[in-house]
Amino acid sequence: MSETYDVAVIGAAGRMGSQVCQAVAAADGLRLVGRYDVGDDLGDLGGADVVVEFSVPSASPGNVAACVAQGVHVVVGTTGWDDARLDALRAQVAAAPQARTGGGVGVLIAPNFAIGAILMMRFAQQAARFYESVEVVELHHPDKVDAPSGTAARTARLVAAARAEAGLGGIPDATTQDLDGARGAKVDGVHVHAVRLRGLVAHQEVLFGGVGEQLTIRHDSFDRASFMPGVLAGVRGVAAHPGVTVGLEHYLGLG
Repeated sequence: MSETYDVAVIGAAGRMGSQVCQAVAAADGLRLVGRYDVGDDLGDLGGADVVVEFSVPSASPGNVAACVAQGVHVVVGTTGWDDARLDALRAQVAAAPQARTGGGVGVLIAPNFAIGAILMMRFAQQAARFYESVEVVELHHPDKVDAPSGTAARTARLVAAARAEAGLGGIPDATTQDLDGARGAKVDGVHVHAVRLRGLVAHQEVLFGGVGEQLTIRHDSFDRASFMPGVLAGVRGVAAHPGVTVGLEHYLGLG
């Protein structure tokens, strides 16, 4: 990739997208070359080397496919990337032309860009094998369109995988009668609860329980500025990771 990275932002008018535009414009070695939002023709993406994509789950796969088809690396913060969508994306990347910067096209799908949130997930994965019980509680602003959050779903999957690897059985729960949704959603057997409350930004806690003790691992983002160092790390690292990568931790030596 060239010394100066040319970057375009899709979803530039949104809360996260507008903050990304500011962060890119202020960062050394990055140049903001395009801002795109709903209804805009992506064209050649302003000649960008990398696109940061923060749209909505229904639009994200099409946006990312358009970038990949032009040989543009993509850093994706939009949630909703389930296994089927990831498999389709991997096929698109495998068939993509060479990246504008040379080499293969890289796509980063990041459920969370906050460094603290990534560490929270890593710590939870490490703790999972030591505790009989675990539940995840995520808390966000009421304008968030999806529940549970991508971070909570990924945390639950990482915890479940760690428990399975350790040979732990099912999580104890004697509930036989409950109001619909009272026990939250189940992600790979882990209960996940979503709170939507005015005044919040992005918060999550992972609760572990054993006989006579509880461990709580919590992360709070009080401002969207907390996500920007991770976004910039993704922009600077995506060309060095061809193919599809899920989770910024793989760029930070934590994967």
